[in-house]
Amino acid sequence: MQTVYDLAVIGGGVNGAGIARDAAGRGLKVLLLEANDLASGTSSASTKLIHGGLRYLEHREFGLVREALAEREALWKIAPHIIHPMRFVLPYVEGLRPKWLLRLGLFLYDHIGGRRKLPTTRTIDLHRHPAGGPLKAGFATGFEYSDGWVDDARLVVLNALDAYEHEAEVLTGVPVLAAFREENGWDLKTQVGHFHARALVNAGGPAVLDVLRLAGERPDYAMRLVRGSHIVVPALFDHPYAYFFQLPDGRIFFAIPYERDFTLIGTTDADHAGPLDAIKASAEEIDYLCEGVNRYFMQKIAPADVVWSYSGVRPLINDGSRKPEAATRGYRLELSDSEEGAPLLSVYGGKITTYRHLAEEAVDRLSQRMGGFPGRAWTKTAPLPGGDFTIKGLPKLKAGLAAAYPFLAEEDVDRVARAYGTRAARWLGEAKSWEDLGQIFGAGLSAAEVEYMRHVEFASTAEDVLWRRSKLGLRLNGKEKNALEDYILAHPH
Repeated sequence: MQTVYDLAVIGGGVNGAGIARDAAGRGLKVLLLEANDLASGTSSASTKLIHGGLRYLEHREFGLVREALAEREALWKIAPHIIHPMRFVLPYVEGLRPKWLLRLGLFLYDHIGGRRKLPTTRTIDLHRHPAGGPLKAGFATGFEYSDGWVDDARLVVLNALDAYEHEAEVLTGVPVLAAFREENGWDLKTQVGHFHARALVNAGGPAVLDVLRLAGERPDYAMRLVRGSHIVVPALFDHPYAYFFQLPDGRIFFAIPYERDFTLIGTTDADHAGPLDAIKASAEEIDYLCEGVNRYFMQKIAPADVVWSYSGVRPLINDGSRKPEAATRGYRLELSDSEEGAPLLSVYGGKITTYRHLAEEAVDRLSQRMGGFPGRAWTKTAPLPGGDFTIKGLPKLKAGLAAAYPFLAEEDVDRVARAYGTRAARWLGEAKSWEDLGQIFGAGLSAAEVEYMRHVEFASTAEDVLWRRSKLGLRLNGKEKNALEDYILAHPH
């Protein structure tokens, strides 16, 4: 007999995975369909920040900033392994935004979002502050404020995993070829068969309009696809602070400590008109980011110093803004009218920081439309897999791992704790040495961990393992990457 799902979600990015998690936890029978890998698009190409968006205040997006700021600490509490607070340093630059405007913006940033745990802004002397050391001479005053860092791709994976553990079905590598509205639901055609659901969620991200066309629907909004590119270079500084820099053209960029030995720099804002399956940072964007770094840091960089670059397309609602960086980062949820038949909810826009609240709102609206669901909203306090410890408990968790697995080096303990939290032992098991974990591919990546990623975290390919479940692609050489690919091919699952 054909299974009929209560809800089918198309799109395995952060919004789709978040909606699937929320709905499954309320007792719905949920199907999540992703054409490629989880977080294979925009959701793994962010600046890795859980933040309100300080620059959005300049565009008067007060509601969006308030919502995002309110979510920072909520997300930190449910995922303290993959999310942690970070202090940002904003140097004052003569001739750009005046000090009074920066102070006003940071005052609002501290107070409109219900901040409780994160420390407030303070004015700093860059001649004495650690963050002043790597900067060129001439920067005297700065502002230090709080935001959060996130492993964005793992955030998506853990939401999908939690949905699965609440009995959702999660299928990757399964594109939807067509969607047909029937009398009591939707029929979804894929290469592995047809699926039926009472309601459909279009969380296609940049492809939201393409999904609508598959369903024979007309869009409610015009979309503006804006490409954001990032570069990663060897570490430009050895302190834990991140930087928020202004540029003369009015744009901003971040320089963030990344994966222990690197600095992450981004982002750009450029309208994107090309295909969505091969998005890359252009030479012009890489040059632009290098020039930004060289404006501030004593240590100069060039495109040849870039060890990795990545780029993603942000699906923004086209609000008529002249510049791409001014386009709204807000989201819209559009739910079909009851007279149209089976419900279709489409997600337009959004950002990582607001994904949980967006998902909750989406499921609430579907519940009202469909006569109520068994459970109520629940995701604000329920930890994501591996995150069932306090926000200050990561050092204790690391100490426990180091004691239980003394063969792990300090950097291995740090990476494993931040990726898996309390679930690390599920693949480390009773291991007493590296040999107990099977083949070692390099940089602390073992067959035991790869198999956990494949059997539990929906990974299929070496790229899934090296660039989304981890960032070990930065550390493995070509021979080691080939060995991992050979291993995966030799061990199908």
